[in-house]
Amino acid sequence: MSKRFAFIGAGSFGFTRGLVRDLLSFKAFEDATIVLMDIDEGRLNTITKAVQRIVDAGSYPAKVIATTERKEALTGADGVVTTILAGDVDVWQHDILIPRKYGVDINVGDTRGPSGIFRFLRTVNPILDIAQDIARYCPDAVYLNYTNPMAMLCRVVQERYPQMTMTGLCHSVQGTAAMLARWVGVPAEEVTYTCAGINHQAFYLNFLHKGKDLYPLIDKAIRENKEVYNEEIVRNELYLALDYYVTESSGHNSEYVAWFRKRQDLIEQYCLPGTGWNPGEYAYILNEYRGKKHTWQKEIEEWFRQPVDLRRGGEYAASIFNAIFGDHAMFKFNGNVRNFNLIDNLPYGCCVEVPVLASRHGLEAIAVGKLPPQLGILCSTSAQIEEMAVQASLTGDRDLVYQAICFDPLTAAVLSLKEIKAMTDEMFAQFEQWLPQFQ
Repeated sequence: MSKRFAFIGAGSFGFTRGLVRDLLSFKAFEDATIVLMDIDEGRLNTITKAVQRIVDAGSYPAKVIATTERKEALTGADGVVTTILAGDVDVWQHDILIPRKYGVDINVGDTRGPSGIFRFLRTVNPILDIAQDIARYCPDAVYLNYTNPMAMLCRVVQERYPQMTMTGLCHSVQGTAAMLARWVGVPAEEVTYTCAGINHQAFYLNFLHKGKDLYPLIDKAIRENKEVYNEEIVRNELYLALDYYVTESSGHNSEYVAWFRKRQDLIEQYCLPGTGWNPGEYAYILNEYRGKKHTWQKEIEEWFRQPVDLRRGGEYAASIFNAIFGDHAMFKFNGNVRNFNLIDNLPYGCCVEVPVLASRHGLEAIAVGKLPPQLGILCSTSAQIEEMAVQASLTGDRDLVYQAICFDPLTAAVLSLKEIKAMTDEMFAQFEQWLPQFQ
């Protein structure tokens, strides 16, 4: 029987095009119904044409449907993907601009800290609305979330709908694995690893090539090859201090800890040089979005002039769907799930990123035991702050938001308690219309 996939927030061109291409590369999904849903009709029309082009290029018997109605998209869906953004750049720019006024220098701001927490508080209501509709219109669907902040959003949905087959996905795990393999000169497809922690702060507990430990070669490359060191300065410094390599980029990770962004001289030393995709300059992602707001149509027009590449990419989603209700080839990946005896030294019930096995039985998370203590304290700090923010969103407790931000490592390294309170109050005032749970 033909399968039905709903893409909520389909106007996210990069994700939607890639994930549809990957889905159709599986024999079981060649005749799928692809339902694209977005509230922006202009972007929806454009992505619909792009997806139809992929279908035509592969001569697939798939059907493409576009709609602005979530109920229509979700009814009868076998798989659901969310790639939403709550508010345009003119809204979320203040996640970055307001903290900067107080001295907290933000690079991306989509995961944790004051910026990530307020993005979560704005996004949690739309995500819960989507989850409620999934439970109503396609309760047996497999739901995969790509929207950030990953951990907090998944945590809320998984608490509210514990029977739902749901996880969150981030490409930093396989992306960083490929980077490390390149550094030591081995094929990425031959590398195996165990990776665990929390989203964007997961660590490779082992990293192997045909059973051989690659960490000695990684260590040598970082210490002796200046080009390698400069590619990811913050992450390499974290590795040299903590002995394990973290998944997300230097720019992101510079925000999550107290060591790199609290003084301008440190920012200049660790966050501006480098050749990685995001070394860490202030407002990197904001500047990217401001630019693309006026150029995305030209970029997509250029894509239409190029040949369509139908080769399967590295995202997990299509392989997960295929393992559960496609040809049932089991697939192991890193996903975001609640910590029910998966990582012993992180808070019980928080959202962790661990190995997960997808099969005809659904999703089965794999326990990894204790993290090394230096990783445990780093991840536990962030996880406990995220737990506070989650509870604040569910109870409408403004004080709990303030208290969560008080313990954010970078914020605490820069600001006094009174300054944090003033910053938090200003962010509440700026986003008031987006935060009905706090009215």
